[in-house]
Order: sequence, then C-alpha cells, then structure tokens
Amino acid sequence: MTTNRRMFLASSVVAASGLAVESSRGFAANDTLQVGLIGCGGRCRHLLKSFPTLPNVKITAVCDVWDDNLEAAKKLADPRAFATKKHEELLARPDVDAVLIASPDHWHVPHTVEACQAGKDVYVEKPLTHDLSEGKAVIAAQNRHRRVVQVGTQQRSMTHILKAYEVLKAGTIGTVHKVRCTWNRNAPRAAKGKDPLDARTIDWKRFLGNAKPQEFDAYRFRQWRWFWDFGGGIFTDLMVHWIDVVHWFLELDHPATATSIGDWFHAQGLWETPDTVQTLLRYPEKQVQVHFEGTFSSNRHGSMCEFMGTEGTLYLDRGRYEIIPDRGKKKPEPSSLVLGTGEKGLDFYDKPDGEWLHLANWISCIRDRTKKVACPAEAGVRAAAAAHLANQSLRSGQVAVWKD
Repeated sequence: MTTNRRMFLASSVVAASGLAVESSRGFAANDTLQVGLIGCGGRCRHLLKSFPTLPNVKITAVCDVWDDNLEAAKKLADPRAFATKKHEELLARPDVDAVLIASPDHWHVPHTVEACQAGKDVYVEKPLTHDLSEGKAVIAAQNRHRRVVQVGTQQRSMTHILKAYEVLKAGTIGTVHKVRCTWNRNAPRAAKGKDPLDARTIDWKRFLGNAKPQEFDAYRFRQWRWFWDFGGGIFTDLMVHWIDVVHWFLELDHPATATSIGDWFHAQGLWETPDTVQTLLRYPEKQVQVHFEGTFSSNRHGSMCEFMGTEGTLYLDRGRYEIIPDRGKKKPEPSSLVLGTGEKGLDFYDKPDGEWLHLANWISCIRDRTKKVACPAEAGVRAAAAAHLANQSLRSGQVAVWKD
C-alpha cells in the first residue's frame, strides 16, 4: 500500500493546527496570544524557532535564573519583552495569557500548578513530574482551573505516528504483547571542561527550589538532567517519549513492576544517574511487557520503538513507520510511510516538525476550548510515572512494585 506522503502531511498539519477557530475565551485567529517563557535554556530556545510561523502569537515576557539565558531569549523573542528571574512576577502580568515552561524537571510541577492558579494556559516540557507524589496535584490544578495544559511529548502530534496509531488500532499486526524501545547515542555527554560561569549572574537559590540546599556547582547547573535533585537520567529524559507512545497506543496506565539495571561507562564520578540503562516494565492487566534500553556508548538502533504483534511488527521512529510481517506469515503486507530523510533512528528528522505541530495543537486548543490537547497532564503523569518506577528499581537494586 502506497501513501501519498505530501498529501497526508499537508492535510494532517491543517487538522492539527486548526488556528482559525474562535473560542469562548475570545482568542480568535486574529487575536494575539501573549506567551511568557519560564526557563529559557537550550530546549526553550529550540522551541522558539517555531514561533515565527505560529499565527498571532507574541512573546511578551521571559524568565530565567541566569542572566545569559534571559538576554538570549529576549534577542530571539522581543528585546522589549519583560524580563525577570522571578516566575511569580511573570505570572502576575496581565499581558501574559499562556506560558511555555522549560525549566529543570524539579520545577515543572511547581511552575505548572502556579501558572494554572494564575489563570494561564501551559505548555510544559517533559517529564511532567519529578516524583511520583506530584501527579495528583498537577492534574488537579489543570482541571480545577480549567487550563489548557500540553505536555511536551511532541511525538503525539507527529503525522506519521498518528497514522501508525490508526494502523495498530485496525488490528493490522494482531495482538501486541511485547514492545521494544531504544534511545541510544554515541556522544561524550559527560565531558567536564573548563566552565567560565560567573555565579553572580545566577540565582542559585531559586534554581534549587525544593531541592536540598547545596553549594553552587557550575557543572550541576549545566548538566542538571544527570543529578537526582533536578532530573532523573535517561529514563525521565528520553524513555518518557516512547513510553508515552506505548501507553497511548495500547491504552496502558502504569506498569505493575519495573526491573532495571544501570552502569557508568563514561560518567563515573561525574553523573549521579547512570549513562547506560535498561528496564523491563510489566503491565499484566493488559498482558504487555515493555523493554527499554538507553546509552551514550553506542548509537545502534538510535531512537525507535517496535510493537511486536502476533501477526507482525510496527516499527516507529521520528521520521517513519514500517509494517513488517511476522516470519512465515503472508499478512500483513509490508508497507511504510517515510516522512524524514536520513538513517533510521535519528533524534531529529527534517520532517515532520514535531515541535511546531505540538505547539500548534496547544494553541488551537487555547483558541477553541472544546478541543482536547494531544498530551494533557493525565498522560504526562502516566509517562513520567513509568520512568520513576524504573528509577526506583535502578536505585534500590530490586524489583520496584507499583503502590496505589
């Protein structure tokens, strides 16, 4: 079966964006949506590349604990934008309708909850939670204050993955009992060079937030993902993307158990979280097992997910899907949809532009509040919970069991 990928991509973008709908709140397509940025580091600035092509969206305020990030964000957004190191000041502004939160993981829930309380809609980077205990509070804030909250697992808005979802739901590959996911990189991420950071330009106490008090550390400030106080390592940084897709496709809630291992092959003495991990997640109620592996020592398989069904396998990465019949079976017929160019398993393809599609979906739902975002807080909590359970096993050296 051949798919006209240009026609499919074009029609899917129109459906995903829906920017011409007037909402009960009054954000019609020709009304300017005013957005504030909380956390203006590399991920935020990557997302900012999408904003010039999002109709009638304006950055009116920026917030970060580091002077350098503030200045960089203002140059990319608007030099006249209000700038502050205190997110409370940004949330109090009437010229901010919605916020994009790209702060470190341990700040995601506090920032999201406070933004909802302030009446702002929220786009928040993954993982949504930093701890299992935070899930109920962030869902309650979203629902109580009737905010549009989009969690930044942009694969839910990628056009080929939406099509792959339809293929799986049609029963094309039979019943899925096993899923294999990888996020493998071959990169010297743990290297510790000379860091010229000036501590006087950083509000370190505010950066720490609810983390335990500790002396300023330039390496931890830059590499916070690999320290337990601020991040959760490969499971929360990378696995959440694919486990979110698995939960979505197979209608899973949370794993019953997690069995994990981890090692330091390059980051010993630098990172608290391992640089090479594996976990096996069990969902016995749905008769599903999910295996994930991640490393910085080899890029074999790269970033991908395989749903292994009784009739065939559905392969997914960020630029394609493929249907592979099981050995000895004549159906399903082999087929594929390839949007991106390059080798399988790339972190980022030229197509589709997942960030733009996911932001457009969020904005569409702000303008028309009868719509549902691709990844609400509930889904973000579920994906993060799987990663937290995997980390519980990793850190304890035992099988982690879900406790209601």
